Amino acid sequence: MRSDAVRMLSMLMAGVAALAAAALPGGAAAAEARLDPATAAAIRASASGPAVIAHRGASALRPEHTLEAYALAIAEGADFVEPDLVMTRDGVLVARHENEIGSTTDVATHPRFASRRTVREVDGERIDGWFIEDFSLAELRTLRARERLPELRSVAYDGRFAVPTFDEIVVAVAEASARDGRSIGLVPEIKHSSHFHARGLDPEAALMEALQRHAYTRRAPVGVQSFEVGNLQRLRGLLDAAGLRNVFLVQLIGDPQASPYDRVLAGQPRPYLQMLSPDGLAAIAGYADVLAPHLRYVLPLDAAGALAAPTPLLAAAHAAGLAVHAWTLRPETPFLPPALRCADGLRCEAGARVEAEALAEAGVDALFADDPGLLRRILQERTPAE
Repeated sequence: MRSDAVRMLSMLMAGVAALAAAALPGGAAAAEARLDPATAAAIRASASGPAVIAHRGASALRPEHTLEAYALAIAEGADFVEPDLVMTRDGVLVARHENEIGSTTDVATHPRFASRRTVREVDGERIDGWFIEDFSLAELRTLRARERLPELRSVAYDGRFAVPTFDEIVVAVAEASARDGRSIGLVPEIKHSSHFHARGLDPEAALMEALQRHAYTRRAPVGVQSFEVGNLQRLRGLLDAAGLRNVFLVQLIGDPQASPYDRVLAGQPRPYLQMLSPDGLAAIAGYADVLAPHLRYVLPLDAAGALAAPTPLLAAAHAAGLAVHAWTLRPETPFLPPALRCADGLRCEAGARVEAEALAEAGVDALFADDPGLLRRILQERTPAE
């Protein structure tokens, strides 16, 4: 996060002490009342530190959003797996980071789909590629996943794994939970909700149907994330009506000066940074249970590219009754703060360790990680400060 955004965040949080005194009874109590005790505990840091969320599975080690990436993450101790959800032409929720699938599948190698390449506007950005909403599930079944960052990560698994549906992910996680004898949560993110609604698709309704269809997602901790606001507010009402107290909602926070796209479409833009004021956090706590900011909102960098002191955001969010899940820890040198980068090699576990320990020490409730096994080992080995 830029230094001017850090200064603005600190100004917005200037009243954090007053907020802590005034907001805890209302905000925290409202959030606790919405969730069953096991779920309320799962979204908060424990004595062993923050929860580990496998970001797109073990995506530093396997092609992201594949059953194999999720399985490896679970085997290495992830508390939650995170599937990003998009929709096929025939209304099936599948796991891809974006609705453009040219960068994460081998669609470009299939001559029968060459004519489907197009330029489309998604959330205000013009993108060239192949789009999930132009494919049926049957057509998607003919494609295979590939590594999204081939310059940084292994391509040894390209072409081997299918694109899973959300239903398949739930079944796989439920089977792993039964085998391992532990609860494994899911944190699906609804991607580009307004974009899909404009094409006659309804990801929120499809997700609600899936959550109610599976016994596992009626009892295990499930968090639904979005960078938009209106769909989370809608889900709040649907969840309350359905009585699903194991499902928590997560407001994702994007770039400081950007606005949730549904607010842009409504002609009422509000930058994410402004949503982090005390009043903004109280409003978020009215429908969501978790705030999920980029880790730089929590630990900014100083002028030398080193980790600076935590901002007041954690304390303010906690005071409003919101857990804080920060994203995303990555073990490759280019993703680390300049002062923590390794001089040789793309992978830099030493720098990742320093960053992870600093975030844990700051008090975040959960951390998204591309290498959840590495994060789990770091948290097990660290010695919390007295």
